Amino acid sequence: MELQTSLPAVIVRGIVPLPNNDFRIEVGRKVSLRAIEEAEKSFSSFVLILVQKNPLIENPTTADIEKYGVLAKVAMKIKLPNDNYKVKFNIVSRVRVNEYFLTDPYFVADYEEVNTIVGNQDEEATLIKMIATETLANGNQLLNNAQQTNEQLQSGLSVEKLADILAFNLRTQDTEKYKYLAELDLNKRLKLILEDISKLKMIADLEQRINDDVKKAIDENQKEYYLREKMRAIQNELGDKAKKEDEIDALREAIKKAKMPKNIEEKALQELSRYQSTPSAMAESQIIKTYLDFLVALPWKKASKDLNVLQKVQEKLDKNHYGLEKVKERIIEYLAVKIMTGRNPQTILCFYGPPGVGKTSLAISIAEALGRKFVKQSLGGVKDESEIRGHRRTYVGAMPGRILKGMKDAGTVNPVFLLDEIDKMASDYRGDPASAMLEVLDPEQNSKFSDHYLEEPYDLSQVLFITTANYLENVPAPLRDRMEIVELSSYTEHEKVQIAKNHLLTKQLSAHGLDKEKFNIDDETIYFIIRHYTREAGVRELNRYIGSLVRKAIKEILMGEVNIVTINKENVQKYIGKPKFNHNMIDEQEQIGVVTGLAYTAFGGDTLPVEVTYYKGKGQLVLTGKLGDVMKESAMTALSYVKSHAAEYNLDPTIFETNDFHVHVPEGAVPKDGPSAGVTMATAIMSAASNKFVKKDVGMTGEITLRGYVLPIGGLKEKAIAAHRSGLKTILIPKENTRDIEDIPQEVRDELKIIPVEKISDVFQNALK
Repeated sequence: MELQTSLPAVIVRGIVPLPNNDFRIEVGRKVSLRAIEEAEKSFSSFVLILVQKNPLIENPTTADIEKYGVLAKVAMKIKLPNDNYKVKFNIVSRVRVNEYFLTDPYFVADYEEVNTIVGNQDEEATLIKMIATETLANGNQLLNNAQQTNEQLQSGLSVEKLADILAFNLRTQDTEKYKYLAELDLNKRLKLILEDISKLKMIADLEQRINDDVKKAIDENQKEYYLREKMRAIQNELGDKAKKEDEIDALREAIKKAKMPKNIEEKALQELSRYQSTPSAMAESQIIKTYLDFLVALPWKKASKDLNVLQKVQEKLDKNHYGLEKVKERIIEYLAVKIMTGRNPQTILCFYGPPGVGKTSLAISIAEALGRKFVKQSLGGVKDESEIRGHRRTYVGAMPGRILKGMKDAGTVNPVFLLDEIDKMASDYRGDPASAMLEVLDPEQNSKFSDHYLEEPYDLSQVLFITTANYLENVPAPLRDRMEIVELSSYTEHEKVQIAKNHLLTKQLSAHGLDKEKFNIDDETIYFIIRHYTREAGVRELNRYIGSLVRKAIKEILMGEVNIVTINKENVQKYIGKPKFNHNMIDEQEQIGVVTGLAYTAFGGDTLPVEVTYYKGKGQLVLTGKLGDVMKESAMTALSYVKSHAAEYNLDPTIFETNDFHVHVPEGAVPKDGPSAGVTMATAIMSAASNKFVKKDVGMTGEITLRGYVLPIGGLKEKAIAAHRSGLKTILIPKENTRDIEDIPQEVRDELKIIPVEKISDVFQNALK
């Protein structure tokens, strides 16, 4: 092993040695200390200084060591108290490692000295001039020993020495300086120095801007602090601080009295501490105050006491509403279960029915009957999910949702909560409120209802939720599944008369300040108004007409014309004008090809005459009367049945081949559709084809199949009422609808003969003479 080609190596980390510079380091690793000892002992103190790639590695291998290093001589070695050595090296030249002969107990490497490559002299002169200009102008920003380095720069040293001195003293990270050691081309080395000088200048400018901004911000904060302190002193003089302290004490007392759950009370007290430390002039102060006021106003434990006497509840319901027996029975059942179990049943009722039948007023009556608070939220047109769940408090103008708002208004944890028009909710880009309602109306989930504004779960399990809807089809299936549907069908004429006498008339007389002794109207007149001035399922229009009659009566009394106003059939037109509607009445004479059908409309039941005639043609079927697709198909089915059974009923088959049959359903301008006109059309066609008269007092409803079976229909109650109103004595209904007969009012059943039929032949037998 010759000294000239192989030497012990000291591995350094976190620093890069460069020629033409003093190099001082603290040596502590055993592998490096042994290398220095061996150099002093056997190699005249000459060692190689090599650079470790990753400074975090404690025991490097040859793969962890950079290829280029320096040849150096140990100039001085001082032992430190921690057994490490402070060593000064004199660097001789750059070297490149060719091979490692030994790695344990210290590194020994074969090396060769490498010389700097000198390039274009003009480029070299330009580069060193540019570097000198920058370092002389910005030495303190760029160099560690600025004054000494600038002196050396002007002392006439060679460009190579100056490049190494500048590179070693640049304020870049030491680990980034290996590129100067490995770059042999002098001009490229000078360019690298220029690049680093540019980076250092940019960083220095950035730091200066940041420092200026920080200083400015500190100055502004000090100014703001001074102004706030001054304002606080003024407030103290005016007594405002004392006022806020009193307000805080009152809020703390209110929080403790509210009996909130422990986690919410802790949150409220934390917010109160924030409010106390936030200056009143800041917007945040009012936001916190509003939130705390809402928490205190929400009911957490307070509950109203239910009226637990079933008989009294029944009396109140009967007093406020006529009929609706099934609904009243359901409310009594609800209260009975509560009395038996001692806790509130988690029931979500949905009152479903046409407009004006008393869904909302019934909910109010339920609250009165149970002795609970009543609160209503209308959901018609709600599109934004935050209307239900509220806004997060991070938003400007954040508010709680309608549910918690209603609970705050109620002031108790167990109100009757009416969610009106739940079928009118819509959805758009702001969210789907119907999905948010799923949690509200789910008895399994609403004990921990989440409102974005409150940020804590709220218990809705004791609330008696009641929803109303006109069209169940518009309510999403998952939401509909969470509710118990209670149907409120249209009122019968008898029920409307009783409602008008016992409720509407009293209400209108009271609203207009008229004594009931000065206004008389008999039942027959009310019947006349219902039949000829209103066409509705409920009683809203009837209520308006009664109100109009009361107002006109007041006018006559005040003008001194009369003291008492009596309304009857003879003078009712004088007050409210000519009749608007004429319900279909039965024909006075029996006819051929004309059959009275029964229809169910949005305004209740009605009769629907079907007319059939035939004339010379090609066996075609002509349909008029603005019929829907279902009724058109019913007519085709009816004709096909009569054609296919012509022999059975002694009909001439050629009558269908040489004639066109025309089916017409008055009134022609009114659209008609539905699956219950089949038997009516078949009977009319059979009457026309057989030239037999139809009994004038018989009505019918039902759908027909090609085999002649009569299928069940809906709305039997309304249809039976219409038949009774029109003067019919007998109605034919599908046999499967026998179970619905009990829904028909007793006064209608007493005067109407109801015949269940299974096949169309039974219909012909009962309807044709």
